[in-house]
Amino acid sequence: MDSDRKYRQHGYMDTDRDGRAPRDGSPKPQGPRPPIDVTGPRLPRLVQHVAASRCYNCSTALPEGVDFNGACPKCNVALHCCKQCSHFEPSTRFQCLKPITVRIAVKDGANECSLFTPRVTVAREGTSNGSGAQSSGPGGPPAPRNPEDARSAFDKLFKKL
Repeated sequence: MDSDRKYRQHGYMDTDRDGRAPRDGSPKPQGPRPPIDVTGPRLPRLVQHVAASRCYNCSTALPEGVDFNGACPKCNVALHCCKQCSHFEPSTRFQCLKPITVRIAVKDGANECSLFTPRVTVAREGTSNGSGAQSSGPGGPPAPRNPEDARSAFDKLFKKL
């Protein structure tokens, strides 16, 4: 039988032409392969997210009713500018996704573009109740405020009974 094989590589003509099992003796399993994780589908992690406008210069979250014709409350840069707009794209013509006829040269300076819409970013919220430094979680112990609190919590965790 081996004399009719043209090549001797593993995998070449492992089965005979009449459909018998491979020559190594192990039968091939029939049907679809079982999934790797047989415990079930993964559940999505429900993480809170916040949609807010942020300053392009200092990344400060802008309040809900901020006037975009004014300036950033923290770093005092103009908010009605190309870099704050949702249509700003540096790789396109005139660096704008909308068809504008005249290029605006200063992208971070205030302008009077009629197509301006503020850029809104979506970010994960670090804590569920907004008081990250005060509590380590809902119903959990309060977070340590000084090194002595941290040391006493560590000692309580490993004290002998």
